[in-house]
Amino acid sequence: MHMDYELQALLRNSGLDQAEITTRLNFLDWSQADDRCLQAARVDFSEAHQHFVDRLYQHLGQFNGPAALLQDATVTARLKHSQLSYYERLWQGPRDLDYVRDRLRVGLVHDQVGLELKWYLGGYRLYLDSLLQNLFGTQPASALYASVLKAVFFDMTLTIDAYNSAQRRALENSEARYARALRGANDGLWDWHVEHDHLYLSERWSSMLGLNRDQLGEGKAGWFARVHSEDLPGLRHAIQQHLSGLSDSLHHQYRIRHREGHYLWVLVRGVVSRDERGEQRLAGSQSDISGQKNTEQHLKHTARHDPLTGLGNRLRLQELLEQAQQRQQRPGARGAALLFIDLDRFKLINDSLGHAVGDQVLIEMTRRLGKCLRPGDHLIRFGGDEFVVLLDDLACVDDAEYVAQRMLDDVLKPLWVAERQLSVSASIGIVDLTEAHIDGDVLRAADLAMYRAKDAGKARFARYSAELNVRAEQRLQLESALALAKDEFELYYQPVCCLDDGHAQVTGVEALLRWRHNGRLISPQEFIPALEESRQIIAVGDWVLLQACLQSKRWQAVQPGLNCAVNLSSRQLCEAQFAQRVTQILAFTGLPASSLILEITESQLMEDSAQTLACLRELASLGVRLALDDFGTGYSSLGYLTRFPLHILKVDKSFIIGVEDGGELSTISRAIIKLGQGLNFEVIAEGVEQASHLDFLRAQGCRYAQGYLLSCPQPVSVLDQLFQQQPVCLHKTSAVAAHNYCPQ
Repeated sequence: MHMDYELQALLRNSGLDQAEITTRLNFLDWSQADDRCLQAARVDFSEAHQHFVDRLYQHLGQFNGPAALLQDATVTARLKHSQLSYYERLWQGPRDLDYVRDRLRVGLVHDQVGLELKWYLGGYRLYLDSLLQNLFGTQPASALYASVLKAVFFDMTLTIDAYNSAQRRALENSEARYARALRGANDGLWDWHVEHDHLYLSERWSSMLGLNRDQLGEGKAGWFARVHSEDLPGLRHAIQQHLSGLSDSLHHQYRIRHREGHYLWVLVRGVVSRDERGEQRLAGSQSDISGQKNTEQHLKHTARHDPLTGLGNRLRLQELLEQAQQRQQRPGARGAALLFIDLDRFKLINDSLGHAVGDQVLIEMTRRLGKCLRPGDHLIRFGGDEFVVLLDDLACVDDAEYVAQRMLDDVLKPLWVAERQLSVSASIGIVDLTEAHIDGDVLRAADLAMYRAKDAGKARFARYSAELNVRAEQRLQLESALALAKDEFELYYQPVCCLDDGHAQVTGVEALLRWRHNGRLISPQEFIPALEESRQIIAVGDWVLLQACLQSKRWQAVQPGLNCAVNLSSRQLCEAQFAQRVTQILAFTGLPASSLILEITESQLMEDSAQTLACLRELASLGVRLALDDFGTGYSSLGYLTRFPLHILKVDKSFIIGVEDGGELSTISRAIIKLGQGLNFEVIAEGVEQASHLDFLRAQGCRYAQGYLLSCPQPVSVLDQLFQQQPVCLHKTSAVAAHNYCPQ
């Protein structure tokens, strides 16, 4: 069976079909007459053939190569019999395809037993020489022809050697090029006979794993046994897909175990073909791609993680959220929550101490927040000073509040950075992932809850509720309306009175912004925060300042020396050109700088930025007076009063209402008034609503006051009438108010 397979392959590779056979015979001028000639003389030469075969094998025995094959008498007898059969067929013919197959089979047998071609050709020369002697005897012409045959056959062996050498050289060059290419590619080769499960693996293939070929066996079992258990099904499937014709080639990545126990990432490539017997053979190469995979993993990690803290980033958070929400769809899923964390006033640290210190703070906050989590929880840096925590597998969502409070407590602990002790707090929004009305926008819900915590005073947590979403929509509608409200703003003015001589004489006004929208006045508490957040407060603030200065200049025509106070936004103070704009407005309106009072709050001073301080000093150098509003409601740091160029201290109304009852409140109020007087500040008390408040203030020597007892904020038209009086007094005695201009 094997000989037939080899014979068919030889016929196919050499192209010996009937057409080729005919071509070769024609080149030799072979004809039917030649066939008849040989057939007629075949019997006459039978005895001569026998004598020649005996002499031939005796002659071959004198040479080492053939002699080694003829040591066994049985083998020699069989070869002689085959030789005689060949001569019989040589003379009998015909020279058709069967004849060619028979001759090729003899050549294959000689090759398999190791008989070199030179002995085979030499035997033919001896045969022809024997025939010549039988036909013509020892005539001189026969001797000459015999010599020519020897020379020709010698040349034939040399020519055949040259052909063989050239073919071997070409093959060696091809193999060398192939070997160099393989070394350059660093690939391992494999060839798998599918039906017989016979697997050939190259040395390079096995050396990738620190093994030799013998240690892997001859079947696929040794290969597959080293494949990672998670990757083996995929490899089997890829191979089967290709063997079934469902893919053009095998191209698959998987992990395989090295001799030392670790796994390599490899890429296997292959193509199936059918051999001469029609059986499947799958062959290809395998490359070590561990370096490439490590690079991919590094890039993948980098794309999903924050370089400063090493935490996952937004992309990683999106993946984790999708996984958590999918788990929530399964029966029996436990609770899950998301926490949105924002560090309070972190921008102040960056602005005042620099980003390098800010980075150290973020790293420490990462450590503190992470310490509060369980294994399996996830901490993400969302961006800047914002973090997100994903809590999964909670017994109840209330547990998220315990985690949030623990984080708030740890964050608030003193922090030493760059030889400074810093105090950092955080605001946290909590959202329950199981709440159906979130509509999938979990991050937005958590962000709304976080801002609720900030609005409530910072350093606390807040839970999301549907009400927050409604408020956010209302805020958006409000901001949209404000963007179109250029002609809907107006100013009201609240008088500020001097309490000397038992009177309440108007010496100034405070300009207050009002928004008349759709026929009604909207409270500043509703729209001022929206203006701040949208940064429209800068343009609106400039408009307020211009209108207040214009109106005050008009009133000074009938009330000389009248001053006007205008509240400033922190965004205005952060504008580099703000002081220049104030200068331009004063020049345009003609209002003296000393008649303008700009009010700032403690919260603005707490930011303590270099820009704020520079801006206030520039304003003070213009002659504008600066007032600290709502004093006592914040940290009430004495450092503010000496560090900043302030002129006026305004006592918050929360310290005035209730002073008539005495106790601690009146004690604090006295202290604040005395503090301002001791620092040579003008002290203005806000929130005066009862005559007893005036009595208290006069008793403490507080010269200035404003409040609803004296007057509510009024439109320009009302104050125009008031300022026609000379002098303008709103309260003549402590018992009876002469005027009450609060609108109904």
